[in-house]
Order: sequence, then C-alpha cells, then structure tokens
Amino acid sequence: MIELRNLSKSFVTADGPVEALRHISLTIGDGDIYGIIGMSGAGKSTLVRCINLLEMPTEGSVLVDGADLAGMSKKEIRQMRHQITMIFQSFNLLMQRTCLQNVLLPLKLMHMPKAEAKKRALELLEVVGLPDKANSYPAQLSGGQQQRVAIARALASDPKVLLCDEATSALDPKTTHDILELIREINQRMGITVIMITHQMSVVQEICNRVAILEHGTVVEEGEVSEVFSNPKAQATKALVYPDMADGMDSFGAAHQQMVRLVFQGAAAATRPLIANMAIDCHITANILSATTRTLGGKVYGNMLLNIPGGPDDLATAVKYLSATPNVTVQVDVEYSAEEAQPNE
Repeated sequence: MIELRNLSKSFVTADGPVEALRHISLTIGDGDIYGIIGMSGAGKSTLVRCINLLEMPTEGSVLVDGADLAGMSKKEIRQMRHQITMIFQSFNLLMQRTCLQNVLLPLKLMHMPKAEAKKRALELLEVVGLPDKANSYPAQLSGGQQQRVAIARALASDPKVLLCDEATSALDPKTTHDILELIREINQRMGITVIMITHQMSVVQEICNRVAILEHGTVVEEGEVSEVFSNPKAQATKALVYPDMADGMDSFGAAHQQMVRLVFQGAAAATRPLIANMAIDCHITANILSATTRTLGGKVYGNMLLNIPGGPDDLATAVKYLSATPNVTVQVDVEYSAEEAQPNE
C-alpha cells in the first residue's frame, strides 16, 4: 500500500517560489489501478516523481507498506526503486541497444547472472507480445511496440508498483487501447499496483478502479471511478467528465434555458429510449444539447444534457418522469438554469 500524507512540493524559480503540490493525502491499495488526472500544470508529473523520490517533497511523507521513504538512506531508496518502476510518454529506450539489451539493463544493474538475466528478459518480451523483436532496435519498432519494450524493462526487477506517466499520450486510440489492455493483464496476472498519470479521462474510465483529480496542485475529488464519473462534484472534474457540456450550452444560447443533466448509471438505463418515451407519455419534447456514453466495467455510463422547453411546470413534470427511471440521476444545474425554472417542491 502507498500512502501520501500531507505531501507538498515547492520550487524556487526566477519569478519566485512555485507551489507545485499542496497538502496531498492519498491512499493507494495493493492491486489498484489508480488514476491521477488533471489538466496541464495540475501537478501530476511532479506528484508521480515524488512517489519514488525522484523529487524530494518539501513537506509530508511517502509511505510504502508502512515504510517512510524520506527516512531511508540513499542505498535503501535505490533498492526501493527496484520495487517502484516507471514508464514514460517518450518510452526512454536506449536507441543504440536492441530490445533485449534494453530489457537486460536493469537486470545487469541488479548483478543478476548473465544466463538467468537473458532468460528473464526473453520471458518478459514474450509477456508483452514481442518475442520476435529481441534483436530489433527501437527505431525499427512502432510507438506501441516501443512502449511494450519499456513495459518489459520496467517489469524486469519484479516490481510491486508500476508508475505510468502519460504512458499512452503519444499513441493513437487503437494502440492506446492495446497498451491499456496489456497493463490490465499485467495487473491481474502479477498483482502489480498501477498508478496512471494522465490528462485523458478516457484512459481512467477504461482501466482504473479509483481516481484522484488534481487542480493547481491539490486534490479536488477522489474516489471510485464509477462514482466520480457518474456524479462529479468538483468543477475541475465536471470539465473532464463533461467536456462537451459548455459547447452545447453556448451553441444553444442557454443562459436562461431550463437545463437538465441526466447521468446514466447502468446499461438498462442507457439503452432505454427514455427521451422518446417522455415525449409520448408527457408530451414534452426535450432538446438534446449533448450526449456521451461509455462502457465501464461491463455497464454503460454516461451523461446527456437536455433543454426542457416550456415553463416551470413542464420542467417539474420532466424531472419527475426522468427521476422515476432506475439507474438514472437527474440534475437541474442552477448555474445554467433560470432561477424560476427549478421544479416545484
């Protein structure tokens, strides 16, 4: 288990001190695939570098299985880093060495016997689906294949934790999906805890079971992915989960429209023709401003932004009808709705 307790990190720049992280406390359980997400400049990469002490925190503690890394000697920290390995957006492979030689590098640093190290490296190339690329050079591989080699190298020391710093950001959607599937398989087969640093909500939704949202160096929301995705509370989370919402409202000129957001929390709710049924049953034809659904853990989750025409009574009828549907949460967003458009109590 990894515990971050009151973690802060400041840098001194020519323009003065910068607080990259401020009082972050998180607990990441063994076997989790834990997402840390935020926009550019939120502090994600600084946070992941503090976890393995590539950056020393200004304040606070990083505990791994109860042991405080800050209290360790340099030798102990080096040994700990064998248990907390890392992959990067840019792969960081040695271009003058073959794939096999890249995977062998950490094993040589651990002074593993040559024959045993080669056997281990070849096994890992097979684990990542590249048994035929042992003698190829990185330049001869696609981006996805290079990341697979980087994953094999990260697994060489038999780690407990794999840190992924924007590991799929340079890849196309199909390759991203394949790499995420590989990471999921490694997590399940080897029991390795995975920490995904990303700015892509789609990555978190596809693979993570828990997520923390960073904004300006602080955690603004944290929890199970399904809960955070279906019912975001912080404005930064809403911007990540509903990126099309503002565009939909702007295009409609909706400052004083009756806005209702539906959050679907299961496949049955998401596949039912709910809006058409409301038009038939209640004679209310809602305008769909935006809609997004995704599959998460075998269930369909998503959101739909509606404008309900008419007056407060029509809005109240629509909210009552929609709220009666299982696995659908109805939210009337007062930030975008006229005050008089709220449903009657």
